[in-house]
Amino acid sequence: MAKIATTAALIALVEAVIADASILLSLAALIWVAALCLMRPAVRRDRAASIAAAAAAAFVLAIIDDPSPLAVLLFLVAITLAALLPRRRFDNAATWAVRLVWLGITALVGPLRDLGWVGRAQVRRRVPGVQLRAVAAALVLPIAGGALFLALFANANPLVALAFADIALPDAATAVWRGMLAVAVLLPVWMTLRPHPAVTAWDGPAGAPALPQTGIGTLILSLATFNAIFAIQNGLDIAFLWSGAPLPAGVTMADYAHRGAYALIVTALLAALFVLVTLRPGSASAAHPLVRRLVSVWIAQNLLLVASSALRLIDYVDAYGMTVLRLAALIWMTLVATGLALILWRLLAARSAAWLINANALAAALVLAACTVVDLGATAAAWNVRVALARGRAGPPLDLCYLERLGSSALLPLATLERHAGTPALRDRLATLRWTIQTSTAAEQASWHGWTFRNARRLAAVAGIDAPRHYAPRSCDGRLTKDPQR
Repeated sequence: MAKIATTAALIALVEAVIADASILLSLAALIWVAALCLMRPAVRRDRAASIAAAAAAAFVLAIIDDPSPLAVLLFLVAITLAALLPRRRFDNAATWAVRLVWLGITALVGPLRDLGWVGRAQVRRRVPGVQLRAVAAALVLPIAGGALFLALFANANPLVALAFADIALPDAATAVWRGMLAVAVLLPVWMTLRPHPAVTAWDGPAGAPALPQTGIGTLILSLATFNAIFAIQNGLDIAFLWSGAPLPAGVTMADYAHRGAYALIVTALLAALFVLVTLRPGSASAAHPLVRRLVSVWIAQNLLLVASSALRLIDYVDAYGMTVLRLAALIWMTLVATGLALILWRLLAARSAAWLINANALAAALVLAACTVVDLGATAAAWNVRVALARGRAGPPLDLCYLERLGSSALLPLATLERHAGTPALRDRLATLRWTIQTSTAAEQASWHGWTFRNARRLAAVAGIDAPRHYAPRSCDGRLTKDPQR
């Protein structure tokens, strides 16, 4: 009954604040975390579950600071782990991912399952208590009779008729929307308060499929061939990319840097898959000294390949500027390099497959959690502005149209650049862009629906910069948009 009351209270809270402020929805999520810890003492007693609950609360704070789908997703994963970990310790990240999906599926029928369970329990116990049929039979006469008499009084008394006329029932669309919202809150909250027991009872797949083992001779020949091919590619990268030697005629550094950045990452991933499939810890091939040395050299070459890919992308950024996609690609390359190093350590230290999965999952979780706090758009804009101020025309061309597309993320970098504008035309462009973004952000902040702590801090930082007193409004590409205004 306490869980039912808690779920009903959360539904009522979300229904009440959904039209007022998104930040209040985040506070409802914090109340959800507190209710889970209060209604299920096992969550407080279990160390792993307590850590997951604290992580869920931290992601709520990230949502309050700057709402994003990634922060919402990580919050749901953290609170679901907090609900399940008291029943089973964390063993394998891949298996737990399947359990979380399974829990989401069982949540669709969880309330109906528990309602049927309560009905069957009352029948088995034969407890003379409140029965649904008895309640319905007892309410038929009072409701029908009361409605009849109210209708007669409304016809006979104008005051009663006016009172009924003032009652405004919600229209059908509003009723359907409110009902869907209640179900959207009910299902996830109820699945954490009463998760299906079969979810944590599942032990995962029965076993890994038996893959054909490669002969040691074939494996040695393959690794020697791969090492030779990779040595050629890495040698070319060292000769031209790392040393800065001039490229052959007809090949520019931008072409050389951009063309292979992503293809080499795919090559490294294929190499990692080959090592995972053919060299399992404990096998005869994994214990062979020559195989271990060749694999170690090959993974080291793959790490150099990933580093060369990152350097290619950095050189391309140095020539054409930073974007959110390029910054995300650098982060992805770092994760690939981490995965390769973990594969090598797994082979040398004879770690299990579960250890490798959990280590990679932890690295990915830390990176994703950091991305909920760091604004990649603001980071890219700040890098472009900082390079433009430091190198001027010698640096990459500054794409003001891209900064305009970043919106409020580019507000502070644009304000910084505006203070250092060297020509009136550039000052006009920057003033137009900065003031347009500043006014649109202030308009969003004026409404509870769009208000965020992060944009409030940005507006406070540029509060001392007034609107330009005299400027020619220009678009991001420098074209005049209308006559100069004061």
